[in-house]
Amino acid sequence: MSVVQGLVIRNTGSHYLVLCDDGQERACLAKGNLRLRGIRSTSPIVVGDRVEVKLTPEGGGPSHYVQEILQRRNCIVRKSANLSKQSHILAANIDVSFLVCTLVAPETSTVFIDRFLANAEAYRVPVELIFNKVDVLNEDGLDYLDELCRLYERLGYPCHRLSARTGEGIEGLISRMEGQICLFSGHSGVGKSTLINKLIPGVELRTASISQAHLQGMHTTTFSQMVPLPSGTGYLIDTPGIKGFGLLDMEREEIGHYFREIFSTSEACRFGNCTHTHEPGCAVLPAVERGDIAESRYQSYLNILLDREDDGKYRPEY
Repeated sequence: MSVVQGLVIRNTGSHYLVLCDDGQERACLAKGNLRLRGIRSTSPIVVGDRVEVKLTPEGGGPSHYVQEILQRRNCIVRKSANLSKQSHILAANIDVSFLVCTLVAPETSTVFIDRFLANAEAYRVPVELIFNKVDVLNEDGLDYLDELCRLYERLGYPCHRLSARTGEGIEGLISRMEGQICLFSGHSGVGKSTLINKLIPGVELRTASISQAHLQGMHTTTFSQMVPLPSGTGYLIDTPGIKGFGLLDMEREEIGHYFREIFSTSEACRFGNCTHTHEPGCAVLPAVERGDIAESRYQSYLNILLDREDDGKYRPEY
């Protein structure tokens, strides 16, 4: 049996659609020994993975098999609802993760934004923020949006202002996505689906076609999928709705490493294991008082710091 490499473009939890390097899309199963290899995740194979596929000879069986996951350069992870596992990996090898936010109907809190950013920092995923529904903001809302964009752009997180309903800002986002593997995340109600349908017209029909052609009879209500952009260069990864993100098994003193401004400021702290809450010689607390570190960011840091169990590890509860 021959072996080819390819890209996982769809994952239903038990079956995988792989775009192989020979140009063919193949429905695959995971080799049993791959699933039992001690990967502490509910999803050992994810969309965006580069994999080795062992081809089943024609007439030799119903499916091809993923036998190896190639080295990942990054991944996006959330806490699993399955308490026997450590994590649920949503996607891998991401060029940019777009977090879709709204300031009204519903409001995306800065705590949620900062949790997402900290998670992405931990797993080396570049993030850009999308603020949707700008068309419904009043003057005060637009001022607050300006304030948020200044805060996050100063930290190195690009911000996009747009309206999926009116189309404002869509063209600029499409240009940014060209040639990239892009993941879209966000709370329910922020307009992620509407936005994705603006970016890739007919995407719902396209994904339904993939399901019928390659994964007949499979449950596809909760899955991740990778859809090519209309230009033909780049992909969009859509994921099931996510309530929260968290970092797994993290020591208290490590949490500040994933807040860029806290980490850089902490180099001047007297103690290497400073938690930036009460220690003498802490450089972070005076920076918060001076306004060099935003109060909202520090409160998000404390929110995560307090979300831990008695053993000192951070395990978020959502």
